[in-house]
Amino acid sequence: MTRVCILGQADVAIKADLLAYETARSALAPYEFETPFENALAVDTVSLGAAVSLLNDLNWYLVRLAREAFVQDRSISETEWLSRDLATAIRNGAITKEQSGDYLKVYGVQDGELVEPMFAARTVDGVPEYDLREVEETVVVRVTDSEFGD
Repeated sequence: MTRVCILGQADVAIKADLLAYETARSALAPYEFETPFENALAVDTVSLGAAVSLLNDLNWYLVRLAREAFVQDRSISETEWLSRDLATAIRNGAITKEQSGDYLKVYGVQDGELVEPMFAARTVDGVPEYDLREVEETVVVRVTDSEFGD
């Protein structure tokens, strides 16, 4: 299973606003929705390719409604997410899954909501500690080198 997570912009109720569009509703119809974070919509797909294809199908809406889209493929990592660009690069063979873990965007989680990300490079000791504020937990998103520090 490969999970897709779409985070809504601050002024958007992502699930309601996305499903208000007939084409988006049709693209999402086969999936069961979950809410892993505040103002997020997640669905499970069958593969990394299916996840990237779904995001491509929803692109027009994502540009207008979403602040981020992540993909989690358990064959790459049990706990870390991939940015949409990185997921696409791996699916296309431009980057191997082994090359994908160097650059990170680490989000804090506070009251179920993802808060300000911290960009960090993985060290020999692993993922650097999130230090932007006190948080309950963190979410690690692997990013491409071109997204690093965006």
